[in-house]
Amino acid sequence: MKKLYKFTGYIILITGAVSMVLPFIYMISLSFMTDKQIFSGMADFIPCPFTVDNYSYVINHADIFRFFFNSMFVAIATTIGQVIISALAGYAFARFKFKFKEQLFFLILITMMIPPQVNIIPLFYIMKEFNWIDTYQALIVPGLFGGFGVFMMRQWFKSIPEDMELSARIDGCNTFQVFWKIALPLALPAIITLAVFTFITTWNSFMWPLIVTNTEAMRTLPLSLADFKGSFREITDWGALTAYSVICTLPAVILFLLGRKYFINDIINGGIKE
Repeated sequence: MKKLYKFTGYIILITGAVSMVLPFIYMISLSFMTDKQIFSGMADFIPCPFTVDNYSYVINHADIFRFFFNSMFVAIATTIGQVIISALAGYAFARFKFKFKEQLFFLILITMMIPPQVNIIPLFYIMKEFNWIDTYQALIVPGLFGGFGVFMMRQWFKSIPEDMELSARIDGCNTFQVFWKIALPLALPAIITLAVFTFITTWNSFMWPLIVTNTEAMRTLPLSLADFKGSFREITDWGALTAYSVICTLPAVILFLLGRKYFINDIINGGIKE
């Protein structure tokens, strides 16, 4: 009976994995087909004939390098900023004692329960008062703080035995040296997990860049993808659209694959135990 449960679990996991991966693989395959092949009703997973015209069309008819730079710059800057702020705040909540510590941490947790759409109007007016509309600051600064990041880093730092930090203090390390040389290296899985989450969320962001950007030069890839599709009155080049979708998706997928080892370890271990 135990083997049956195990076998059933594997079947469910494999089915779920295939159902999620298969559409992505098929999208890549379609990006190497012509529109005639796509709508022939006999579209196979392996394009025959194989063509890269869709990618050439995208490069020649869209300023994709500019859009790619915008998305990459905003995602990297936001990720670095949020990881630094979350690590510092998480360590402070985990190790320091100060007035209203628990109340302040509770307020941070509350921000995780507020839908992002609720903050759009106040944030927009703040950006307007700072004259940051249609700038990188408007795309980056609101994403630098996240309640989830602070919570995750705090929980990880609390799981690190204090004896390790005490030994470093005996050796003459100050508070920042203990944080930099002891706590941060041990929290590497949590840092990489937070970085992957933040990068993918920022990379895929559509609503906020749509609101705070006005010019084509400041558009990110998700916005340019929507513009590339065109309106319902236009004829959509589906082959080129799938090629554009692959370009928009690959960086996030590659980053996840590179960080999956730390991501899985963070979920399984949940920290360092004494």
